[in-house]
Amino acid sequence: MKATRDGYGEALAELGGKNPNVVALDADLSCSTRTKLFADKFPDRFFNAGVAEANMIGMAAGLALSGKVAFASTFAVFATNRCFDQIRVSVAYPALDVKIAASHSGITVGEDGASHQALEDIALMRSLPNMKVVVPADAIEAGKAVFAIAGSPGPFYLRLGRPKVPLLEGQEFTLGKANVLRDGSDVALIACGYMVHEALEAAELLKSKGVSARVINMHTVKPLDEKAILKAAKETGRIVTCEEHSRIGGLGSAVASILSEKRPTPMRIVGTDDTFGESGLPAELIKKYGLSGAHIAKAAKELLK
Repeated sequence: MKATRDGYGEALAELGGKNPNVVALDADLSCSTRTKLFADKFPDRFFNAGVAEANMIGMAAGLALSGKVAFASTFAVFATNRCFDQIRVSVAYPALDVKIAASHSGITVGEDGASHQALEDIALMRSLPNMKVVVPADAIEAGKAVFAIAGSPGPFYLRLGRPKVPLLEGQEFTLGKANVLRDGSDVALIACGYMVHEALEAAELLKSKGVSARVINMHTVKPLDEKAILKAAKETGRIVTCEEHSRIGGLGSAVASILSEKRPTPMRIVGTDDTFGESGLPAELIKKYGLSGAHIAKAAKELLK
């Protein structure tokens, strides 16, 4: 059990030792985002912008223009909402080498409540030209993603979580290429981030009912692995998308857009409804907002009817 933010912090510190052009920025949350691991090893390449997130993005853009690979971190709700204008104009438009690695995303921020639960960040970032969006499912994948995005020019949004999640051993990581974690023929569960684990639980629940569920880890939300989506639609005939994010504008919307144009397929989107979150334990919130493995299994069974 390990949080994706931990995998990020450890990989960033390792990357810093291999690439002297890597710099890290934070908005006074380095202990929480785990950039402190980088700061302790490379204090001359770490910049604390203070509680001034928009300014941090401007600083990252300037460092990128001077040849650096800039990783800028804060909580997801601040990185995307508070800084959207700066990201759009100073990072995405000129396609700079800025990697926005945001932790504490989704409903599983838990007790911090609605003000800190980013449920619209994927929608915001995937709407920007030049911006790529990666949502790792575990700490191992988060670490691999750090090295992958550092070696790929242009802006990235790396969505990280607060809670510890199980490790998925032996998975390859290639930007834009989904991983099939479990094969199945009756329905395909396409998930990202924390929800990959709920999808795996749902597959077990469905197996007990005689339903064969394919589980796909769609770690790169933009660009999507269109080939994997269309293959799953063709071979299973039913799609359920799963995300710790609003049903509006996220992974489900992206998958639905592809299917509607290229292979119309019965599908369900498991995500939060048009609502804000609230304070509570992560496990309780996952159940209350309809994101649990049981809810995913229910959505799949509705399609089977």
